[in-house]
Amino acid sequence: MRTFSEVYAALRRQNRGHYRMLTGCSFFSVLLITAYVTMMRSPTVLTVLPEGGDSRKQVMMVFVLACVGCAMFTLYASSIFFRQKSRETGVFLLLGASRKQIRTLLFSDLARISFGSCIAGAVLGAPLAWLIWRVFRLVVVDSEEMVLTFDPTAGLFALCFSVFVIVMLFVMGARFLRRTNIIDVVNESHKTEPIREVKAWYGTVGIVLMIVGGLLGYLAPTFCVRVLQWYPPSIVSGICYIPLFIGLYLLLLHTVVNGWRRGKSRYKHIITTSIMKFQGRQTVRNMLVITVLIAGAYFASFYTPMLGVGAMMGYAERPIDYAYHYRADQNMVTESEVREMAKEEGVTITSWVEGEGAELGMDGTTQIETETPVGTTYTTEYVEMLSSEIVLSERTYNALTGQQIDVQPGHIRAVCDDNGDNQNMFDPDVTRLTNLVTGEVMHVTPDSDAPLCYTMLFGRYVLDDGDYETITRGLEGRKWFDHIVFFNVSDCDASYAFAKRLFHAIVDCSSPEVEVIDAYNIGAEQYYQSIGKEYAMAPENLAKYQLSPIDYDQRDSSDFRLYWKYMPQFRVLDQNDFVRTMAVYLMLFIFIAIICFAAVIIIAYTRCLTIALANKQLYEDLRHLGASPDYLFRTVRGQVSRVFITPCIVGTIGIFALYAMIMYLNDNQFTFQELVGMGACLIIVLACTFVIYGVYRSARKQVCRLLGI
Repeated sequence: MRTFSEVYAALRRQNRGHYRMLTGCSFFSVLLITAYVTMMRSPTVLTVLPEGGDSRKQVMMVFVLACVGCAMFTLYASSIFFRQKSRETGVFLLLGASRKQIRTLLFSDLARISFGSCIAGAVLGAPLAWLIWRVFRLVVVDSEEMVLTFDPTAGLFALCFSVFVIVMLFVMGARFLRRTNIIDVVNESHKTEPIREVKAWYGTVGIVLMIVGGLLGYLAPTFCVRVLQWYPPSIVSGICYIPLFIGLYLLLLHTVVNGWRRGKSRYKHIITTSIMKFQGRQTVRNMLVITVLIAGAYFASFYTPMLGVGAMMGYAERPIDYAYHYRADQNMVTESEVREMAKEEGVTITSWVEGEGAELGMDGTTQIETETPVGTTYTTEYVEMLSSEIVLSERTYNALTGQQIDVQPGHIRAVCDDNGDNQNMFDPDVTRLTNLVTGEVMHVTPDSDAPLCYTMLFGRYVLDDGDYETITRGLEGRKWFDHIVFFNVSDCDASYAFAKRLFHAIVDCSSPEVEVIDAYNIGAEQYYQSIGKEYAMAPENLAKYQLSPIDYDQRDSSDFRLYWKYMPQFRVLDQNDFVRTMAVYLMLFIFIAIICFAAVIIIAYTRCLTIALANKQLYEDLRHLGASPDYLFRTVRGQVSRVFITPCIVGTIGIFALYAMIMYLNDNQFTFQELVGMGACLIIVLACTFVIYGVYRSARKQVCRLLGI
């Protein structure tokens, strides 16, 4: 070797493991973020995720966690790389090499690593997303709606993250070369990052702060909206969660430095604890990232079992096999036609009941919003005719449900779900009814303390028979009436072909006038027209407000099945087509969980390998001092297990507790369906824990191999 460049190249080959680690970390970070954003910004996904809806907010929340995790992971990998480069750089400086020479060669390496890994990750991210989606389509469900399309703007997100990685590497490289003390540069790779003294109360305070932060972050937005009448910016919710992350950091500090062992038993693990303590900053950073990512992964993975279990149990608990309703002026299939259709399909109808309700105007309060520099505030205003809902007579309600209720004259009762909950979807305290044709008004007293419980008629109201006759007198035209049909069959599970045929017949008999989303309300449209404002839910305005219109030609799509105002409720159809209907939602959250779990595994595995690289000399010294292979193995196991086990335990328990809190605070109770769904989530946790344990065993084996144990 005659030149400085040849010596540098030889050292590069000698230390190619560090180069591979930095290249791999940068590549996987960009790959995962690109795949995530490609899926998140896909028109296939955005079409079914309503703007401002909870599902889209959850996707964005986990995306932010993934970005933060991958960014911190890349920062950690680059810091390890420069620490390992410090010794050879210091030696070159001692031998007379100029900083300009070293800068040229180092920046050349960084350019190859950063540009190569980022370009490869960005280019392969979209194919990875497509491949995973394709596997889902082959294994789970395949339909025209599931064709994955890409949005070119998603590449901007990937480009931004790639630019961050590239700039970060060059900034850290420039900072690394600015050091003037050659001895410090030489000894950089031997420096530790110990943490200052950690008090014993850190662990307890950390747990308390996590609980307080979780409650504060979840309840603060609700408090702002309901009490302060203020819709705060999203950043306010993020700030409220800060105590949770501070508590998590304190908890991990306590675990790394002090551990949870008491008495003499902790001295058995003094080597493991000391190593973790003197590499404390790096260790805590990695454990924090892993904890956050595994929490995000479980949050996404819980979506499928909670939704699936709740839906299936809801279908099974329906007292009616077939239920549908339609506006009474529609030329709908008749009872005789349905029975003939059932006969042709070999289905026996065992019971049939139908009834009719009237659409009446109702009073209520509306919000008058005002935009301010710190968010939107609102005031409430009472409106005598704000919207309209379907009202049944008590005779019709009894016939449809089989119940025997008696509504007192002058009173009105709302129909809630089977648990007596209105799910915050309608106001049960109605005091004024309006005939939408004659304008006649009836004042009523709401019996909100004694709601009717029947999910199949959820959201409707019931009047005394006499009051119903009075208020509906003069409602000319069948468009103001809603016709309801309930019937059962002898073998519901075997009637899928009949259900499919009847569903298509109902859609074919429906006119364009009822081609509306379930949020459309004719009374609300009249109210907006009266005040000179545009009604967003009107079919002609949906596209303007980024909402998908209902299309009879897309009757098998998720949008149609979930949001058509007159969508039938057929038990066998809903059960068999559940996966098809919810496929985009299910696949999206499963995809997110896979990405986050992949990041967890890569970060934890890489951190374990750095244990072998950073502590190889220490283990050689222990071996020379007479440490047995069994003792060395236990020491390695203690280190590797902390990298995996502690974040997994904290992240899993934390997110499960947060999820349970959300389920309870939704309606201040745990329903049976929610409890069963959480049981299904526990099964998911056990399965994922088994996989992570397998990766932990593999990482431990690899570390032992590198250390010669």
